[in-house]
Amino acid sequence: LTDGLKLDETCAAYGHKYIFLFIGGFIIALAIEKWNLHRRIALSIINVVGTNLKNIILGFMISTAFLSMWISNTATAVMMLPIGLAIVNQMEGSKKKAKKSKFGKALMLSIAYSASIGGMATLIGTPPNLIFAGVIDKIYGIEITFMQWFMVGFPIAVVLLIACWKYLTSIAYNFKTVSIPGGKSAVSQQLKSLGKISFEEKSVLFVFAFTAVAWITRSFLIKPFLPNIDDTIIAIFAAFVLFLLPASKPGKRLMYWKDAVKLPWGILMLFGGGIAIAAGFENSRLAEWIADQLTALEGIYLLLLLFLLIAAVNFFTEITSNLATASVLLPILSPLAFAMDVHPFVLMVGCTVAASCAFMLPVATPPNAIVFGSGYLKIKQMMRAGIWMNIVSILILTAVVYFLLPLIWDFNISEFPKEWRK
Repeated sequence: LTDGLKLDETCAAYGHKYIFLFIGGFIIALAIEKWNLHRRIALSIINVVGTNLKNIILGFMISTAFLSMWISNTATAVMMLPIGLAIVNQMEGSKKKAKKSKFGKALMLSIAYSASIGGMATLIGTPPNLIFAGVIDKIYGIEITFMQWFMVGFPIAVVLLIACWKYLTSIAYNFKTVSIPGGKSAVSQQLKSLGKISFEEKSVLFVFAFTAVAWITRSFLIKPFLPNIDDTIIAIFAAFVLFLLPASKPGKRLMYWKDAVKLPWGILMLFGGGIAIAAGFENSRLAEWIADQLTALEGIYLLLLLFLLIAAVNFFTEITSNLATASVLLPILSPLAFAMDVHPFVLMVGCTVAASCAFMLPVATPPNAIVFGSGYLKIKQMMRAGIWMNIVSILILTAVVYFLLPLIWDFNISEFPKEWRK
């Protein structure tokens, strides 16, 4: 109606490839739940990490962050969600109690947050990192290597992950019980009562593992043979296979459409709306206008400018995709750094890492949308927990980029390189 985005472009956002990545991932999750595989996985994890609630959350965060370093944060969140739901249900005894539990809410948020944080550690972990490398190569002809980024991204991810765990388990939520009632013996007993793993469980586990391996190895193992493959194609293919594979009973299949209609259609529409809004920001040039306002900050002291930039990007990316945010802002920060006579890496790396730190809204990142779809969290609960994580991340990122980045990459923070002047 405002002509900010044409109707066909708006509707196309609801058929974005990430929507289909969600659909494929959710169908895999529904198959895991249908054949009770999630309960076996959940009990096995608890059996290993122990029944202390804080340790369980830490175990989930480390696992999720590690996976997100190599595969998309969306795929990671989709993989971890059904396992997390099973653990909460196991602890609370029923889905109704689980959705009201503090532990359930904390675990859901921990999956979303650690999926975003983990992607910051590697160059391939999240789109803004690759956008940064591409912009630096295009403007200055400098290659940012995988290891070079890792030296900065990994420490940032580790510090943020520890801060996030402490915040979620000690400040945002206080658990009345420290560990699962009945302790490890009860968990071992329940694991034993499941009996031997069934044929259906093995089949679903195979598809689940195949999907995870394909996501992890896509860039270096599969892409040379299938150049156009991406995470969405892998997810939809895996979901398709579940409708073909037989169950143990003759004539039966692992999945039917009546199982798949349990998809959280509401969350798919919600995320489609988020993509449409992001497209509107870009097509109407509103995002560009906001980015241009940063040039008014030329005379500000660098540390304060960096803080304001990281804070602005942090909250801006709550309503736009991190890919769009990085794509619009990074090219503008180069001439700003030149005008201020400061090294462009400071502003550009600050913008890049801040684009991955959106913790407040369901539409801010795919992992937020995925855990919101679990039904455990309301928007106001996500905002209340997320705003403090946003503030913590702004302070940590400002300190690391200003004080540590110049030491790690060995450059003078207060001088624009002479060889880059054009």
